[in-house]
Amino acid sequence: MGDAFLIAALVYIVACLGLVLFLQKQGNRLRNKVEALTVLVKEGDRQREGLKRELQELRSGTIGVGRRVLALEHKLAEQAQKLDESVQQEPQAKLYSRAIKMVHLGAGVDELIQECELPKAEAELLIRLHSKR
Repeated sequence: MGDAFLIAALVYIVACLGLVLFLQKQGNRLRNKVEALTVLVKEGDRQREGLKRELQELRSGTIGVGRRVLALEHKLAEQAQKLDESVQQEPQAKLYSRAIKMVHLGAGVDELIQECELPKAEAELLIRLHSKR
């Protein structure tokens, strides 16, 4: 019985050593995987920070462009107002504006000559330029 017990204890010790070696190997694999995942997480964090900076730059640029667009719209409105004022101040321009409106409404050469006192060549030109086809 002593020999059998010794053999059983020896088998048990070998099995335990085998299990310990197996668990160490598995632990090393898990540790390597954790290290690889840690590297990936750090790389992801670095990329996220880079994208965050780029997004902030884009936001700043968009705000700047928006301000410039508003300024240009304001200038355009001022120019349109000045143009309207200048058109209203020139009697000849009023005459042509009226003639163009008449052409849009379908007036003919004779009507333009009578109503706006335009030469025939100018009346024909206005009709060619502004008539709806």
